[in-house]
Amino acid sequence: MADFDAIVVGSGCAGPVAAYELASAGHSVLVVERGNFCGAKNVSGGRLYTHSLAKVFPDFRTDAPLERRVVRERISMLAPDAGVSVEYADERMREPAVESYTVLRARFDPWLASKAEEAGAQYINGIAVEQLLKDGSRVTGVQAGGDEITADVVVLCDGVNSLLADQAVGAPRPSRSAVAVGIKQVIQLPQQVISDRFACADDEGAAWLFMGDATHGRAGGGFCYTNKDTISLGLVVTVDDIVRADVPVYQMLEDFKHHPVVAPVIAGGTVVEHSGHLVAEGGLDSMPPLVGDGVLLAGESAMMCLNLGYTVRGMDLAIAAGAEAGRAAAVALASGDTSAAGLAGYERALGDSFVLRDLHTLRAFPGFMETTPRMFQVYPELARDVMRQMFLVDGTPLVPLRKAVWPVVKRPGLVNLGKDIWKGVRAL
Repeated sequence: MADFDAIVVGSGCAGPVAAYELASAGHSVLVVERGNFCGAKNVSGGRLYTHSLAKVFPDFRTDAPLERRVVRERISMLAPDAGVSVEYADERMREPAVESYTVLRARFDPWLASKAEEAGAQYINGIAVEQLLKDGSRVTGVQAGGDEITADVVVLCDGVNSLLADQAVGAPRPSRSAVAVGIKQVIQLPQQVISDRFACADDEGAAWLFMGDATHGRAGGGFCYTNKDTISLGLVVTVDDIVRADVPVYQMLEDFKHHPVVAPVIAGGTVVEHSGHLVAEGGLDSMPPLVGDGVLLAGESAMMCLNLGYTVRGMDLAIAAGAEAGRAAAVALASGDTSAAGLAGYERALGDSFVLRDLHTLRAFPGFMETTPRMFQVYPELARDVMRQMFLVDGTPLVPLRKAVWPVVKRPGLVNLGKDIWKGVRAL
């Protein structure tokens, strides 16, 4: 007889939700988290689309440690000395069906874990799972802290840099183009100052994404999220690109903080947290098998993340996948069949949900971003120069705008411009 019905490895967003579903179904569950506390090793920009959380915890707004509801979207293309921004505000952002909140993972992840514990899951923190126990191809448990702990099913939610996915389903480590380096600082400012700078109420805020000079023209981008009394500011740069960059990512972040568009927003702030992490970027084509004999993969260990340049999603996918993993594992345990065939309902459920559907729809987008360097190197400066023709007045006689802008638009080459637009349209 196994020590537990199920073992969940990792307690980010997917893990505790899977544990909650399993424990709620009456199964014995152990969660093993290598951080000293849940959220200690988890890093994200910090925006949660709440639709998937609401399906698991309908009353989450009463006690979840949310920061600010996002009511403004802003996207900026940065040249070294200027920025061109688009802002979007909409009353619909306040509707429960589509709302999103900024979160700090050091606060949010312990809350998620507490929900799993309340349902009956047991937790071990501060211990890494060194390897999986196997009987042939079947996963039968984990080895952690020198102990062997057995289970009828194991749910892997140990992040993008999974040490166990290869052992579980033969998945190789992601390629350099499929992952990115995320670096982030949390900058403290008075709550009212943040509200004033972003023209928001004290419980509402903004999500702001950047491309271009934020990463010195490398594939990736910057982000800025408003919390109650802090701002989360950082960069994401693909590993394949950063190893060829002349400037290290930590210097990129410092330069980003001093950019004329960004500096006024964080002026007077104090850095209270600095962190870095690998981020899944490869989309569907980098996803490992999701099911094996006695094992399921969910969240970033399954490369479930969507970075579209204008929005970044990972937590809502992880929560939904964790819920489906927990439910499928509970069904398999009840039937007495935790083989890959018995757990196959997990992949079918994801296929019917937004998780795999969205990843399928946007399958080509990571490749588009990776193979279109003009998006980061040329077009931000082109946008700046068009805006200069439109808005700067120095007393010299005007020429028709079409004539003033035409040389700027032609600069990257009309054929190249057309190709890039077509590639982007097809990828989306």
